[in-house]
Amino acid sequence: MDNLSLRIQQTCQQSMALQNSPQAAAIGAIVAAAIAAVDPYQAVLRAVQRDGERLRIGEQSFDLRAIRRLKAVGMGKAGRAMLQALNDALGDRLAGGMVIAKHAAPPYEEIGRARLLAGGHPAPDANSIEAGRQLLAELEGGTADDLTICLISGGGSALAAAPAEGIALADLQALTNHLLACGATVNEINCLRKHLDRVKGGGVARQAAPARLVSLILSDVIGNPLDVIASGPSVPDPSTYADAWQIIQKYHLEASLPPAIGRRLQRGLAGDLPETLKPGDPIFARTTNLVVGSNDQAAQAALARARQFGYHTLLLSTYLQGEARSAGQFLAAIARQIAASGEPLPRPACLVAGGETTVTLHGSGKGGRNQELALGAAAELAGLPETVLLSFGTDGEDGPTDAAGAAVTGETLGRAASLGLKPALFLQNNDAYHFFASLGDLLRPGPTGTNVNDLTFLFSG
Repeated sequence: MDNLSLRIQQTCQQSMALQNSPQAAAIGAIVAAAIAAVDPYQAVLRAVQRDGERLRIGEQSFDLRAIRRLKAVGMGKAGRAMLQALNDALGDRLAGGMVIAKHAAPPYEEIGRARLLAGGHPAPDANSIEAGRQLLAELEGGTADDLTICLISGGGSALAAAPAEGIALADLQALTNHLLACGATVNEINCLRKHLDRVKGGGVARQAAPARLVSLILSDVIGNPLDVIASGPSVPDPSTYADAWQIIQKYHLEASLPPAIGRRLQRGLAGDLPETLKPGDPIFARTTNLVVGSNDQAAQAALARARQFGYHTLLLSTYLQGEARSAGQFLAAIARQIAASGEPLPRPACLVAGGETTVTLHGSGKGGRNQELALGAAAELAGLPETVLLSFGTDGEDGPTDAAGAAVTGETLGRAASLGLKPALFLQNNDAYHFFASLGDLLRPGPTGTNVNDLTFLFSG
């Protein structure tokens, strides 16, 4: 068993909610199987194979003798592992390049002949701006005989930023923070980013041309829309300035919008600025995009492992969205249905839901969407025997915390009451972190190196 799988199993079993549960070992193994299935290193090695002077990427084949220069670029939380895998697959044929990840030693780390830089997340920082500048510079000067492999994973939108003219870093940070606080979806946030940044909305494809560009993508977005993952650096963008402005209006952000961003969006609306690259643009004739890992793959691996433990299994959805606490209440209601009638599955049951919920901030507490989902389920689960709900960020991170999520059972409400903890008050203050920290039920495996959205596991023994 590798270190990550062991770490995930241990963090599940160390949860006070699970320590006395006969399901603890199985639950840890099932969660670990989900993460292992979307290991970015293995995902790249499955997609990229070299046999002498022949290179296969997905269904495409390349003659390395006909390629003048082969390099790597990219951005995302899984950047380190993806770059290491590409370097191991290509060996001396990888001539260089640069990838931006969340963690890298300053000013950069070397992986083979390529560099790994760090950017900021969830909001861009000065490192993101410098990384974006270097990324665009790295892509300059390509020829039609070159091949560039772009490694894309979740978090790339913030990690690499090249603001449009007149937009400052502080403007991007303020907008990102406003959008996160009001519960905007990743699709909405990235629509705005694409109209304010030169890397996004096909920007990498534009800068790489006329070189051949192949992107390997680890998806962290529901449904795997390529134009949303990392804000679509290598694909056409169907969204418009009008779409971006509608998002501003939807969340009533007109008054709080940084003036420079407001002016740019208004100029775009008036037709004074060119739109992002659209479908049919000839730049994309030499661009290929391949999804190498997704939430669905992780969920299916979890279900397969659960069946080995004797569970009846069901994939509820990989499109779970909406308010986190409401999603938790809904999933807990399914647990009650299983206990009452054996529907939609007989016990022992393992149901998995993937996706990405949102949290609209009303309080000043600490937490993340997975923790708030679990807290939202606590009251509805109260009293159910042998029932566990576990919500987990596949990147090992949940909001601005050191936890990936939390576990809740039918005993959680009673345990909380014995400590004088009132779940409703913690929900009101968006403070799920301190609620579960008091109970010892936070899941803290540390960064996993991958990122394919969130997974919620519902077990009924």
